[in-house]
Amino acid sequence: MSARTNLAGASAFVVLAAAALAAPAWFVSLATIAFANALVVLGLIVLWRAGLVPFGQALYYCVGAYTVALLARWVGITDAFVMLAVSGLIAGLVAYVVGFLLARYREIFFAMLSLALSMILYGVLVKTETLGSTDGFGVATPTFAGYAPHREALGLALYWLVLAVGALCAFAVSTYFRTTAGALAIPIRDNEIRIEFLGLSVNDLIHLKLVIAGVVGGLGGALAAMSIGHVDPNMSYWTTSGGFVFVTILAGASSVAAAFVGSLVFEIVRTVAVDLLPGFWQMILGSVLLLTILFLPEGLGSVFARLRGAPDRGAP
Repeated sequence: MSARTNLAGASAFVVLAAAALAAPAWFVSLATIAFANALVVLGLIVLWRAGLVPFGQALYYCVGAYTVALLARWVGITDAFVMLAVSGLIAGLVAYVVGFLLARYREIFFAMLSLALSMILYGVLVKTETLGSTDGFGVATPTFAGYAPHREALGLALYWLVLAVGALCAFAVSTYFRTTAGALAIPIRDNEIRIEFLGLSVNDLIHLKLVIAGVVGGLGGALAAMSIGHVDPNMSYWTTSGGFVFVTILAGASSVAAAFVGSLVFEIVRTVAVDLLPGFWQMILGSVLLLTILFLPEGLGSVFARLRGAPDRGAP
């Protein structure tokens, strides 16, 4: 990662953190959810570069969210840092286990199998009364190493936590893209046989990508659960996964930063559309996606790539 990229990322983090002090509470809340969801999109980008498009990434998002809720409800743990660590670990473990199956499939089979796994979790949650069934249940107010903020202070604390976790994940994924395993994403998408001739296992490389995507997806779900204060089975429903794919198309796979910009743009457009034209907000979102595909086929990330003179890494 270049010094210029590091400086730009650090500057963006400081600006976003400081802006919350002057921004209205509703925007801070919207940005918190947007950046939490961006972590799921970040995981999708890891898979997207290798030509894999899962329609069940909400599986890890939901696992992370329910882990937070159950830690507080059953164990009494409300510390945000502990809940985040456990949520990422559990989501990564789930991704590791299902990865033995998913890593063997490609294209539509991979997409549909990931969707099936997510819908299995949805069915289990809907039928389990102790987990709130279709209604879900509330999430206890998080604490921060003993500090228990309320109202506006809680919103700011969660926002800054999301920013910090997002920055760490963005740095980690950017670093991964510069490793051998990360750099082989495009060759995997283009010609797996050549990778095998190098003595490397494509399935193992994809398995690693699935675990990375699962961990960041679980962290996103955990942060979203703490911010919303409620979990329900819809967090693993296919429409939730579809929304993440929508944002990934909007963001593109050329830049890590695009995951956060695309997610924020998506939340702003959806919020404004619902507020101004509640009967036509889906049409507005569809139009935004159509315009993006027509004029920015590589997504918003292609703009960042052009600005820094890097080649585009398009979606499959």
